[in-house]
Parts: sequence; structure tokens; C-alpha cells
Amino acid sequence: MLKKTSLTLTASAIALALTMGTAQAQDGEKTKLRIQTHFATETLSGSLAAEFIDDVTVMSGGDIEIEMFYAGAVVKAAETFDAAATGILDCDMTGGAYQVGKNPAFQFTGDLNGGYADPYEQYSWLLHAGGYEALNKLYNPNDMEFVGWWIPGPESLVSTAPIKGVDDLDGWKFRAPPGVITNIFDKLGASPIVMDFNEIFTALETGIIDGADASTLANNVGLGLYDIGKHTNYPGFHSMPADHLACRKDIWDEMPEAHKRIMKVAMQSLALKTTTKQAIEIQKAAAEMRAAGVTLHTWPDEEMAKYRAAVAETWTEYATTPEAKELLSAHLDFLKSIGAVE
Repeated sequence: MLKKTSLTLTASAIALALTMGTAQAQDGEKTKLRIQTHFATETLSGSLAAEFIDDVTVMSGGDIEIEMFYAGAVVKAAETFDAAATGILDCDMTGGAYQVGKNPAFQFTGDLNGGYADPYEQYSWLLHAGGYEALNKLYNPNDMEFVGWWIPGPESLVSTAPIKGVDDLDGWKFRAPPGVITNIFDKLGASPIVMDFNEIFTALETGIIDGADASTLANNVGLGLYDIGKHTNYPGFHSMPADHLACRKDIWDEMPEAHKRIMKVAMQSLALKTTTKQAIEIQKAAAEMRAAGVTLHTWPDEEMAKYRAAVAETWTEYATTPEAKELLSAHLDFLKSIGAVE
């Protein structure tokens, strides 16, 4: 009986030792990621990206190390995706719309330009209606893995001249990101100029552009854009881009499952912090800008109707590939299911 007990204890001890050894090996696995974002450190989004890094570091016990490059320090914002896919970086923390040159479907990876009423509707599609799978059907063939969104909220335009409605857009030269937004505003009479995010201030200052589609009211303040452009629209309506985190597919596939889960959960935390914090800061910024002499224009219903008509027409025009049609349909099916569109 004693022998049996000793053998049982010995077997248990061996099993425990093996288990501990496995746990230690898993704990000891390291993931090192070089990530670039287009946001500067002094913007609200830049500071929240730093919080994301801290969350990942603490949750992983230091086993995930992130080196973050801000404000397009390594390559231009539009080149970040390719830099990650080819090994110059490991992950891209900009936005999918920069990649529309590869496939117009990338337009529908972040911003429907008026399709979703608020960030929570858009997160609902991602989290509860197959959004991750739909997006990775596009990302994976391009050697990238979509990991998550962080949505600041509706953006506001910056302008050196009044923008009270569609008529004020006639001949208006403004910075635009690549993608469907350029087609929409072109239809409305504006002259969109695609340029990198970190070139906006100088272009406004030198008069190359009359305005900019940059970011939210709060981020625009952080960029100093209202020092030059004394007109904006509030609340924003034209765009609500979802910035993404996307990592090179082979890097992602080699990561331990625990590290993948930490990265996705940290992104979901960043999403909530971003949307709620931005909502507060946008309201504060609106009050501050009014006090500073910036005019905030709210478009009436008839002007919004003109904008939405241009959006609906452009969606269809932009869905020119099978991938774009499939991704747009995935969004629209969800929006129809919740009664947001007919």
C-alpha cells in the first residue's frame, strides 16, 4: 500500500513538474513588435496608443514588447501597411482606406462615410456580425491579419472659409485621404487633394489647401489646425473612420495563442477608451473653439440629404471588385437587419 502511495505521489510530482515546465516555457515566449501609427504623441489618439502599449506589456508580464513609431516616423502613413507586410515593420496602426489602390474593398474596412450612425453600431458589426472574418478575407491574401479597430468618432472638417452647406464646397481645395471620400466630395464640387497626414499643417499654413479632412474636432485641435482654419463643422457627419491594427500574417500566426488574445482584448479596450474619451474631448473642444473664435457650422437636414445622396451613389460605384461587393454587402446586410438602411 505504501509502495502504491509512493508511486502515486511520484507520478503526481512528475506530472506537476511537467505542467510547471510547460507553463514556464509558455510564459517565457517573447513577442517583439514594431508598430507605426500616423498619430503624433501629442494628440489624444497618440496618448491612447501609448496606453494600449502599457496594457499589452502589463497583461503579458512583459512577454510582448512593442516599439511604437509615431507620426509616420518610419514611412508615410499610406505606406505603413506595405512596410509591415514586407518586414520593415511588423504591424500597421493607421487605417485600411490607405490601401484602396490595392483593392477598392479596403474602403469598406473602416469608413462607410455616413453608413453607421455612431462607433457603437460599427463595433457591433465587427464583434457580433462576423466582421473579423469578413475583414480577414481581404487582409489575409494581402499577407496581413486584421486585429482590431479603434474609432475616434465622427470627424470634423477644417476650413479657412465658411462651410455652411454643399454650395460652399464648390472649388474648395482640401486635404483628403485616398478612397471613396475623394469621389463623394468631387461630386459635391470640391477639389480633394490626397496628401499624407503629417503634411496637413504646412499645406494649410502655406495656402496650398483651403481646408482638410483630418480627424475629430479634438484631434484637429491637438494638431493645431484651428490656429489657421477658423471654420469647422460640428457635429461631424462626413466621415467616421476606424483606425485599425493589422499585423503581418506570418508574425501573427507564430505568436502564442495567449499573446494573440492579449492583443485582441487590448484593442477592444483601446476601442472603448478611444470612443468614450473622444466623445468627451470633442464636446470640450467644441466649447473651446467657440470661445477662441472658430465658427462651428451645423448642416441643416436639406444639406445632409444632398451629402447622403452622393454617398449612396458612390458606394455602388466603388464596389467594382468581388471583394468590394462582398464586404459592402456584409455591412449593408447588418445595417438592414437593425433597420438603419432600407
